[in-house]
Amino acid sequence: MSAKHTTKPIRRTFKLALLCASVLSLAGCGGDDDADPSTQIGAHPALPEITQYLFPPMHIASVVGWKPGEKPAAAAGMQVEALATGLQHPRSLYVLPNGDVLVVESRAPVAQPIKRPKDLIMGWIESWATSGGTPGSSNRITLLRAAGNGAPAVQGVFLDHLDSPFGVALVGNDLYVADTDAIVRYPYQDGDTKITAPGTVLTKLPGGPIDHHWTKSLVASKNGSLLYVGIGSNSNITENGMEAEKDRASIWEVDRATGRSRIFAAGLRNPNGLSWEPESGALWAVVNERDELGPNLVPDYLTSVKDGGFYGWPYSYYGQHVDPRVMPQRPDLVAQAIVPDYALSSHVAPLGLVFDTASGLPDRYRGGAFVGEHGSWNRQHLNGYKIVFIPFAGGHPSGMAQDVVTGFLDKDNKARGRPVGLALDKTGSLLIADDVGNVVWRVSAADQKTATR
Repeated sequence: MSAKHTTKPIRRTFKLALLCASVLSLAGCGGDDDADPSTQIGAHPALPEITQYLFPPMHIASVVGWKPGEKPAAAAGMQVEALATGLQHPRSLYVLPNGDVLVVESRAPVAQPIKRPKDLIMGWIESWATSGGTPGSSNRITLLRAAGNGAPAVQGVFLDHLDSPFGVALVGNDLYVADTDAIVRYPYQDGDTKITAPGTVLTKLPGGPIDHHWTKSLVASKNGSLLYVGIGSNSNITENGMEAEKDRASIWEVDRATGRSRIFAAGLRNPNGLSWEPESGALWAVVNERDELGPNLVPDYLTSVKDGGFYGWPYSYYGQHVDPRVMPQRPDLVAQAIVPDYALSSHVAPLGLVFDTASGLPDRYRGGAFVGEHGSWNRQHLNGYKIVFIPFAGGHPSGMAQDVVTGFLDKDNKARGRPVGLALDKTGSLLIADDVGNVVWRVSAADQKTATR
């Protein structure tokens, strides 16, 4: 068959794909999107029947950004101000012991290979939700140093020329940065405003050439001897082959002295926000679950992470609920799958997690978890796009999730911003990385003095 004749089916397939995606996106075909998301929040979420698609519904909030004077809305007793603006895709935050705030500005690695018409459509639709920015101006860490009145007196590039960085952890005078393909160590002295020394690779991490989930969350153990890093899957549901998933969809434990690594927990499709729960001392994470089983499957979740635990991906979800798309199946692993602690509802895309261990916010938040929900892309009615709070007691979730910071969507459901990483600053206020608004927001008690930049 000639090249002339082979291009026609491809062209027709692409046009059909675009038509299907448009119809599904606009009309919400192929599943009931009217279910109350609150029925999927908590320890026992409602799990409807599976819906499978040729092309799943795709609906993502197009970006309009923040107009002058606009800002998110906070729950009663709190206020929101911009700590820093004009950033380039801020994704995560880390607060140093002296109070300096490190803002990780990061872009995805080189575009992934396109193997299916759906991949092209997804890339096209997801491009609506980017904040743009100057090419080459991201993949760095910016330092914010507050003056006495709370406004940043210093805002400058702290560390540059990184490879899609995300996680940061400081142990002594060693600053670790989790790039997309390695944990790299840099020398740091208290008060440094810039690092110019070259980094040393502690251990390699799974990276390209596909690198579907590229963010690598990072946290150090309490005694500093170990690092824990979240490594997402290389696909939605193994469509790139099982070999591409080797050592992925897991949390690694890395020995800081030698770089030796082992899989601490597996079956976690995209674990982020690695944090230590203050009462139990257990490791917790938020996890982005699989797509394309319906607008109300599968709930993303917040969970404790057990050493040696298996959490289902790709073979099952929310315990032993089998995903029929995965072949061959592994009933032995499905039988071991741990039910997550707390569902956040479907497709909210949680990427940030921090426990309130300070005293800067109202007392009702003490000890609980704040979660940054980046927001849905494949259900007609948008879900997420906010910060929620989950109360804890005795080391476990103890109540319904509460909206804490909202307003990232405008009245037309367009995105002013999208929250990602969270942190507590030295005053105990909540910091939010907004990768679409290109802002770091500071949420403080209403009677606390704040200033905008």
